[in-house]
Amino acid sequence: MADELQTLDEPGRPTLHRATASDGYRWHYRTFSPPGEPIGRVIFLHGIQSHGGWYPRSCSQVAAAGYEVFFLDRRGCGLNAEKRGDFPSFRRVLDDIAEFVKILPTDKPRLMGAISWGGKLGVGFQYRHPGLVDGLALLCPGFFPQVNLSFFQRLWIGRCALRAPTRMFPIPLNDPALFTESEHWREFLRNDPLALHEATARMMFQSNSLDIYLRRAKRLVKVPTLLMLAGQDRIIDNAKTRRFFEKLPCEKQWIEYPNAQHTLEFEPESHPFVNDLLGWMGKVVGN
Repeated sequence: MADELQTLDEPGRPTLHRATASDGYRWHYRTFSPPGEPIGRVIFLHGIQSHGGWYPRSCSQVAAAGYEVFFLDRRGCGLNAEKRGDFPSFRRVLDDIAEFVKILPTDKPRLMGAISWGGKLGVGFQYRHPGLVDGLALLCPGFFPQVNLSFFQRLWIGRCALRAPTRMFPIPLNDPALFTESEHWREFLRNDPLALHEATARMMFQSNSLDIYLRRAKRLVKVPTLLMLAGQDRIIDNAKTRRFFEKLPCEKQWIEYPNAQHTLEFEPESHPFVNDLLGWMGKVVGN
């Protein structure tokens, strides 16, 4: 199922691996190892533009606290050059995640961390593949974007999804200022060769289809769930997100950081979000 490629020069010294999905697609993920026997395992999912290379700082901190951490690069994103900016369906992406989670040992709790657009996958996963994880953390999840395509752009994409599914369209998040106030991290985003700036009509259409799917999926979120919001988020609508979250039929906790921007990873190192995440994780795993 998976093979190790190399150790990366990133915080926590993660190892890079490659897995093969049941349809033959080969994709990459990072593993961050704890100092001893893990107290739990965490699977992280990234947003529509990002990839695992954005998040080694927080992942290394979670691993140092005793968790084995896996950060998956979604097919067509990050280090996955094949069919870049594309995937056949959101269900195929959910199945990629499930195939990976199923090979992990079940001796310790398994948690999922879903960031930005990945939050949609995190909730959809509970519907399509229930029972595979024991907790779900939603970090600024992208259920309700403030930045979106116009009606006519969406109409054109829908038409192309049927007639020219691999036609590329810009993702409307190409301004680094949407993600962070930090000039250091804005420069990082401007120069990131692995960030996804375009997606196929098929991928964008499937993202909209996933929105419809979530109307049913939210009723099946039964695991303990954490919501983290950034008070100065310019990408997602926090009020609508809170209302969505309140309807989940599970044990819930939510935290809002009034002065934070969308990507919590790019806040100052003293920011408490990782410690807060670890506090919630400790409750879920009983540690």
